[in-house]
Amino acid sequence: MDNKTDIFLSVIEQHKGIIYKIANSYCKVQAERQDVIQEIIIQIWQSFDRYNSQFSRSTWIYRIALNTAISYYRKHKTQKQDTTELTTVLEMSLIADAPYQENPNLLKLQAFIQELRDIDKALILLYLDGLSQKEIAKIVGITSSNVGTKLSRIKKLLQQKFKNTES
Repeated sequence: MDNKTDIFLSVIEQHKGIIYKIANSYCKVQAERQDVIQEIIIQIWQSFDRYNSQFSRSTWIYRIALNTAISYYRKHKTQKQDTTELTTVLEMSLIADAPYQENPNLLKLQAFIQELRDIDKALILLYLDGLSQKEIAKIVGITSSNVGTKLSRIKKLLQQKFKNTES
């Protein structure tokens, strides 16, 4: 293998969590998740020479992964959806994440996130990954203040969903 391939494989290995998280959030069906993961990796490879070191690799990968997943989701949204029980799908996709298995509220949160609009889903995933509003704004392409406003609304919505499941 050449140096570019080695570096590419190393970058993919270091950031595979981002790729899987985005795919899991936008696709309920395992086969679709695999397609999205493959498409994200292809898009990263095709953009690899154009990487701008002004941004961190994770920011760059988030942007590619989100754009690819959203495009895939929109393209396939009108197709008939598989009716696999969401809880089963989430449990399978989160096997590597022990905290999800130990805390049923995290499974609920994942399900609630899947119900969000595309942009809201992207924003909350980036927020939950610990990115700043400024970093999220760069990835998503909106202002930092808009990120803050949207995140505040998303948090309130998610809190309301949790309250509704308690009653």
